[in-house]
Amino acid sequence: QVQLVESGGGLVQAGGSLRLSCVASGSIRRINNMDWYRQAPGNQRELVALISLEGNTKYADSVKGRFTISRDNAKNTVFLQMNSLNPEDTAVYSCRAGVISSDWRPLEVWGQGTLVTVSS
Repeated sequence: QVQLVESGGGLVQAGGSLRLSCVASGSIRRINNMDWYRQAPGNQRELVALISLEGNTKYADSVKGRFTISRDNAKNTVFLQMNSLNPEDTAVYSCRAGVISSDWRPLEVWGQGTLVTVSS
């Protein structure tokens, strides 16, 4: 099986920074897009950032200039560096990967989510 393991969430005060990591493991031949989503209580889940296999990135307008997504293909890992955090960033952050398995099956794999709480 293919799994995503996330880390880096926690409690931070406004203006602070956190770095989220998401590591994919298992029978993986290739990982295409890797994404970060977030969902605040009572809100819809939204796409925060996306990075393609080639390294092209997209960001939600609300996080541009503050968040940076990156990936290490050799380690099957995606990162989300979050700076200048504000209480509106409080949410459960989850990662998603589009994976081609070792036996050539396309898979969509989600992480378990990690809670980011920003206090004022």
